[in-house]
Amino acid sequence: MPSSSSAATHTGQQAYFHTTRRLLATPRDPYGTLGVNKSASASDIKKAYYGLAKKFHPDTNKDPTAKDKFAEIQSAYEILSDPKKREQFDQFGAAGFDPNAGPGPGAGHPFGGGHPFGGFGGQGGFGANINFDDIFSAFTGGAHPFGGRGGRGAGGFGAEILQGEDIEVQVTVSFMEAAKGASKSITTLPLVTCKTCTGSGLKQGTKRSSCQACNGTGTRVHFMSGGFQMASTCSACGGSGSSIPRGSECRSCQGDGVVRERKTLTVDIPGGIEDGMRLRVSGEGDAPPTGRAPGAVRGANGDLYVLVKVARDPQFSRQGSDILYTSTIPLTTAILGGEVIIPTLDGDAKVRVSTGTNTGDKMTLAGKGMPKLSGRRGRMGDLKVEFRVAMPKYLSSNQRALVEMLADEMGDKSAKRIMNLHKTSPDPNDPESHKNEGFLKSLWHNLTNHPAHQEKPGGGSSDSTTAKKPDDKTSDADDAKKPGSGSS
Repeated sequence: MPSSSSAATHTGQQAYFHTTRRLLATPRDPYGTLGVNKSASASDIKKAYYGLAKKFHPDTNKDPTAKDKFAEIQSAYEILSDPKKREQFDQFGAAGFDPNAGPGPGAGHPFGGGHPFGGFGGQGGFGANINFDDIFSAFTGGAHPFGGRGGRGAGGFGAEILQGEDIEVQVTVSFMEAAKGASKSITTLPLVTCKTCTGSGLKQGTKRSSCQACNGTGTRVHFMSGGFQMASTCSACGGSGSSIPRGSECRSCQGDGVVRERKTLTVDIPGGIEDGMRLRVSGEGDAPPTGRAPGAVRGANGDLYVLVKVARDPQFSRQGSDILYTSTIPLTTAILGGEVIIPTLDGDAKVRVSTGTNTGDKMTLAGKGMPKLSGRRGRMGDLKVEFRVAMPKYLSSNQRALVEMLADEMGDKSAKRIMNLHKTSPDPNDPESHKNEGFLKSLWHNLTNHPAHQEKPGGGSSDSTTAKKPDDKTSDADDAKKPGSGSS
């Protein structure tokens, strides 16, 4: 079988599992492998190991030889990180770890006897004295490989920081508050550090004891079929190896180190905020439950996120930093032009309407919109006005008569007429055709200076009595016969 393959050798009830070649499992010069001298301190050895492990880890280094190099670095650190194994290597060299070397310290097994996974995480053998959380922290920038909100201090190898959960609340503001800005009081119910035990979770005068589930190791060993073992973090103590004895829990927080507490704070809503935006208030979230935390950790509160909902406004709508407003104007104003009042965020404004304005025509009032959050301070959006012409659904008789006469003057042949003001005659300019017209139509024709209503050149009006014609059958003789004519 190739030397790089994994092989298990059974002897009685014991099984030994070699993951690398024997040469790599027992480096001849662990000091040279890690690049340190024999007088290096434990911290220097640890620092050198983490640097090389990060460089040659197979997940980050795609070199085909990186896997073997990483295993050799691990083996070297296994020896030098354990004072007993380091002393053994300094005394016997690599032969002290040779499984074929005869009886003596460490003979028979690559790491000094016992299962290679025995006591995983602090009891000797493979993985002893290696903080795997630190390795993962170095590779992932502080993120824990199995989830959670724990972190590390500066440099990736400091004390663990336990992060509390974030809180999100919702607040509703009016359209005008969103435009001008406002201060809102918000009530939350976060987890805060217990004042009775100051977060330790312990009753006064008590202390933690060794975890009974894992005997203080922080890990639980599970036996697999075939004699193999698998180690996992102890769920009872969270890997700390210690727990709060029954009856020693703080009565206020039940050993959690945190309690719920109502809290009221004021949040400033900036002008120009949009519906659905979130504001972040640092450190106003939940405090972490340090009473149940493994080992000595530092706690950091989560954050408070305020989700802002902007209420609808009956007049305005919004498009980014611009405000939209629809102005309804009368038909006569649209035809003749004029002035209308437009509401703005700073009060009413008077604007001029052009003659012949149609529905859908627009105008812009610059700088009358919302503040721009992303722009320079003081920059404002615009107020965009769209006009809508109000068309009357019902007309009085006088209104309809005027509109029908307007249609006549404009030559509109398709408009419906029901007031009978448009009767045709052979000659519309003949004064006779205007004798029996109504008062309103006669007034309209006089105002518009209709030809049939103009005065004749002789000084008479077209509405005056018609003069006698020369061929009138009545003679002067007949007039003389009338009584009082003076004829003899």
